[in-house]
Amino acid sequence: MKLLTVMPRISMSAVVAVAMLWASSAVAQTSGSCAGCCSTACVKACSMTTEANMSVSKSPFGKTADGKQVDLFTCVNSHGMVMKIMTYGAIVIELQAPDRDGKLANITLGFDSLEGYFGDHPYFGSTVGRYANRIAKGKFTLDGKQYTLATNNDANHLHGGDVGYNRVVWDAQAVEDDDAVGVKFTYVSKDGEEGYPGELQVAVTYVLNNDNEMRVDYEAVTDKATPINLTNHCYWNLAGAGSGTILNHQLMLDSDKYLPVDDTLIPTGKLVDVADTPFDFRKPHRVGARIDQVTGDPPGYDHCFVLRNQDGTMALAARVTEPSSGRVLEIFTTQPGIQFYTGNFLDGSSANGGYERNEGFCLETQHYPDSPNQNSFPSVILRPGKTYRQATVHRFSSDKVLE
Repeated sequence: MKLLTVMPRISMSAVVAVAMLWASSAVAQTSGSCAGCCSTACVKACSMTTEANMSVSKSPFGKTADGKQVDLFTCVNSHGMVMKIMTYGAIVIELQAPDRDGKLANITLGFDSLEGYFGDHPYFGSTVGRYANRIAKGKFTLDGKQYTLATNNDANHLHGGDVGYNRVVWDAQAVEDDDAVGVKFTYVSKDGEEGYPGELQVAVTYVLNNDNEMRVDYEAVTDKATPINLTNHCYWNLAGAGSGTILNHQLMLDSDKYLPVDDTLIPTGKLVDVADTPFDFRKPHRVGARIDQVTGDPPGYDHCFVLRNQDGTMALAARVTEPSSGRVLEIFTTQPGIQFYTGNFLDGSSANGGYERNEGFCLETQHYPDSPNQNSFPSVILRPGKTYRQATVHRFSSDKVLE
């Protein structure tokens, strides 16, 4: 995949307009080059176009409280799908996907401006680390030494702490391939940051390809042994962000077991069969059909499911369909687990983007919660000389007939 030098763009709407023009232009489809179209000449002048009908642009999106510039990248594939992702938190702020009639809509929850992401929001679209999910009581022991982390989720550590990777400005570079455009984000997490040992050099690459897939590749190296568990935290609503409940979505999970949790959402250490429980999504079920049987206050899913694939290869983990729009989301991953969360704590407040409970769901591919304290779980320890690599693909399509 090639790195691009991306110049500022006059507007994001222009990017989408150019891409859609190419998608419908006979000139664009015949040559696959920049010749013969003034719109393409403009795009090429900005060093953004990789093929006639794909583009990636960069524009300023604001500044942090301490004055750091935040940039927004807009990626458009040959079918007009749009992915918008910014350098603050390496956050996906918008993903436009077509329904069964080809109509695009944004299907991921978020805010309209940068300022919303500075508040105590529920990790909308964020790249999460150094350790996604919870670590019990913010403590773990590694090689005989105990480490203490921030306890930012009641008594537990959650999603990297007070200033996790969702609250830093990443370095970023646009990337291109023959059928994909995207952004490579890099960040150096210092030794002792949020209590974690080792300087961790992280690279996360998001690409949108012409198969209507959003692919995320994670890579990291360290100079000291450290736990690592990276994920993306998009909230999805396949009917469209702000369209209402996700309880009518149909979900299939490629999982025979799940991890029961205590009243602070820390796994008990057991792997329990999903058969004859409300956690059985081996065949498609409506998300809301059994949600009231799941204990919690409020009730809802916030559990890690053990995926059948445990050998680190890319495999199907989940499939979600939304009957009214026909949109379909399939998730493939190299990870051993997937956290299913039904937006139980969304409360309609401005800090939550105005979204109400159950208006979005998360399917976070990851290792199991609290793994640093649970020896029976797959290891999350990265050591010097080794490279952490994981990947997840979100494939978007549509059913042509109502289910």
